[in-house]
Amino acid sequence: MFGIGFPELLLILAIALIVIGPKRLPDVAKALGRGLGEFKRATDEMKQSFNDIPKPQDLGKQLLQDEPQQAKSAPSVYPPEHSAELDAAEAAEQLADDQETTKPEGPHDV
Repeated sequence: MFGIGFPELLLILAIALIVIGPKRLPDVAKALGRGLGEFKRATDEMKQSFNDIPKPQDLGKQLLQDEPQQAKSAPSVYPPEHSAELDAAEAAEQLADDQETTKPEGPHDV
């Protein structure tokens, strides 16, 4: 695990028994076990959340697959009675209005 063998582990437990005492050692061991379990669950959850993030190459494939479906199902901006002829007529009218507003009103000195 951390390069700790059985002799080192026994030494750590003996020091813990001397420092903490035989009465509180079981309670400390339970708390330590719960803390390590909580840490393990948190790290597993973090790993899972990283695995759930789509990779960039998968995102590109997914966007290419979803694009035709979105184009078919995209709602129209125009009302149903709106047609292409109306679009052309509106564009011509707008162009005429724009040209009228940009005409010079009188002779200019150059």
